[in-house]
Amino acid sequence: MTSTIKRIVCLANSRRNRERCIAGKELLADGRFGVWVRPVSARPSEEVSELERRYQDGGEPQLLDIIDVPLIEARPIYYQQENWLLAPQHRWQKVGSVSTDELGRLIDSIGVLWVDGDSSGSGQNDRIPFWDATSLDSSLCLIHVDSLSVAVSPPNREDGLPVLRGHFRH
Repeated sequence: MTSTIKRIVCLANSRRNRERCIAGKELLADGRFGVWVRPVSARPSEEVSELERRYQDGGEPQLLDIIDVPLIEARPIYYQQENWLLAPQHRWQKVGSVSTDELGRLIDSIGVLWVDGDSSGSGQNDRIPFWDATSLDSSLCLIHVDSLSVAVSPPNREDGLPVLRGHFRH
């Protein structure tokens, strides 16, 4: 199986099913930032294991790292057009990092950020029904927020980790 290398700036590194979800914007050869890229595994839940995301030197991806990620093919699904199947037999390589001063160049210009109208037991308008999400063309964006507060609730029964909920003004 042949692979292609995408150079991305890591902008997301979150938990997913006891593993991770990594995503970032492609860093183009001319220094501009391109589209979002999310490496996904071939497993049904697409999470990226520690072995799959580990750098050649044994390190782990950090936010703002510039990473060369070996990928096999685009794997868009519904509103997650940024998904790419990772090449699990190849190591990722950190080739640098972006300073926080450069974050302004990575901000997405967006129209509608969210579709209100559906709520979980944990909050108001905090989820989007699948049928509404299918009308969106991306599941990722980087925005500038005017204010942010984070609420920490007692640990979740499933994994024992605290529940974090952010409230922001955009």
